[in-house]
Amino acid sequence: MTTTSTELRKFVAPEIVYGPGARCLVGRYTRNLGATRVLVVSDPGVVLAGWPREVFSSLEQEGVRYHLFADVSPNPRAQEVHRGVQVYLQEHCDALVAVGGGSPMDCAKGIGIVLANKENILTFEGVDRIARPIPPLVCVPTTAGSSADVSQFAIITDTSRRLKISIISKAIVPDVSFVDYDTTRTLTPFLIACCGMDAFVHGIEAFVSNAHSKLTDVYALAAISLIWNNLRAAMESPPNEVARHQLMEGSLEAGLAFSNTSLGAVHAMAHALGGLIDNPHGEANTLLIDHVVAFNYEASPERFDLIAEKMGLEPTRLAPSRRKEALLSALRQLKHSSGLALRLRDKGVSRSDIPFLARNALADPCMVTNPRRLTLRDVEVLYEQAY
Repeated sequence: MTTTSTELRKFVAPEIVYGPGARCLVGRYTRNLGATRVLVVSDPGVVLAGWPREVFSSLEQEGVRYHLFADVSPNPRAQEVHRGVQVYLQEHCDALVAVGGGSPMDCAKGIGIVLANKENILTFEGVDRIARPIPPLVCVPTTAGSSADVSQFAIITDTSRRLKISIISKAIVPDVSFVDYDTTRTLTPFLIACCGMDAFVHGIEAFVSNAHSKLTDVYALAAISLIWNNLRAAMESPPNEVARHQLMEGSLEAGLAFSNTSLGAVHAMAHALGGLIDNPHGEANTLLIDHVVAFNYEASPERFDLIAEKMGLEPTRLAPSRRKEALLSALRQLKHSSGLALRLRDKGVSRSDIPFLARNALADPCMVTNPRRLTLRDVEVLYEQAY
């Protein structure tokens, strides 16, 4: 029997250590990877929350030296990646440990890419452009959102072009991810909302991606259910340990899905928006999600109906003509309850910015796996609807 290329799918993931206290094993695993001195990449907010200190203690217990690099913005810049490379070389490091949300983890990936391949980080924009493997990388995610700890993605801001670029390669999948929901204790309701909505959109876009598979479908649907059923509870009461646990699990499952399917128009458009106004990525996704789902629905109604089922909407009880609006209504309610139901104009975007945003979004690699093909005018109209 001959297998066609359209039937083949690959699935990549790091080793995952999951559960409370997982972060305390960083030293042991890092030493087992052969590291003697690591660059710990974090950001000021995570440092203030205290999570790197616990990682330092774990490293010290195993005799692994370390140096902290925390000069990382919420949307990491190319120049920050290159500063990190300089520090890594100056400190004679031989491995990377990222502690934080998507920004430190993406920055650490960028540092590894440049160290191994000796070129400007911006030259690696796109898919599978990394020739040499990066140094050992382990991650401790402290948010339930980006899933950079398990993904093939790194998102870096090119400030000269006012654009967030996507770098996608299995060469940047971390070696080990320590998924420990205890680290979400210090998140504010706003960060829980932004991160949770990012993960929720990961699940949706992975499930309807034109590169989905039976393997990724399982993770995507599980993520949608977990996040839908727990996000509001976690926002309303951040000490709610059960809700935070479920959100972290949902983020992990969404990451395993989208890392192997890529994403779609929501993320492509959010990357363009983030490059222009430097807003939180989860907020950018939330601004756009219902508009893109409305556009995409006709390309895969049966899959969007399965998403609606996971959200408890029982679409089979509705006439087919009413199912789309029921899903959109639920998404809009979630936007409002998350506190992120803003318009582009509320974020300082002008109508004259829309052509610039649309051109950048259409060129983003995530657009390739959107379930419905978009023209430049389609993208402009979606931004206009969100304006």
